[in-house]
Amino acid sequence: MARKPARMYTKISGPAYTRREFMGGVPYPKITTFIQGNQKKDFEIEMRLVAEESCQIRHIALEAARISINRKMTEITGSENYFLHIRPYPHQVIREHKMATGAGADRISSGMRAAFGRPVGTAARVHSNDVIMVARSNPDQAKKLRDALHKASFKLPTPCRIEITKGKELAGRLGL
Repeated sequence: MARKPARMYTKISGPAYTRREFMGGVPYPKITTFIQGNQKKDFEIEMRLVAEESCQIRHIALEAARISINRKMTEITGSENYFLHIRPYPHQVIREHKMATGAGADRISSGMRAAFGRPVGTAARVHSNDVIMVARSNPDQAKKLRDALHKASFKLPTPCRIEITKGKELAGRLGL
């Protein structure tokens, strides 16, 4: 069966549903790498992608944003010239009540009887002004990193802003 649209899961409603030991068959999140790039180097500029609204970000969206930044930065600068850290972890388990569709489905389906739903994925709960990603680079790659973070923000279900937290005066001279 096809996944339901992500807009169905973006709003935070109800208490957290995270106790996996009581659930059977929760799928693993698609995102497995949360820190990548050069961790040891001290970069001069640090940027943060900050959520402006509270929402749930599905694990697939986090992975898509990570791939977008990684692809852009490795083809331009190489993997040793930047650092990326994805902050939220998808703990929230998403349930879906699968309904049969098509011809003859009314004879098979029991409608909304016992419609608790099966676990189909995970999501990270993010509130307004929470940091989603932290990225660092050198001044010569700072514009590319800002562009990569901006493009990655389109993959997420909340409007985001980019804050420069380290090297503000250097970034001001570069026109960021």
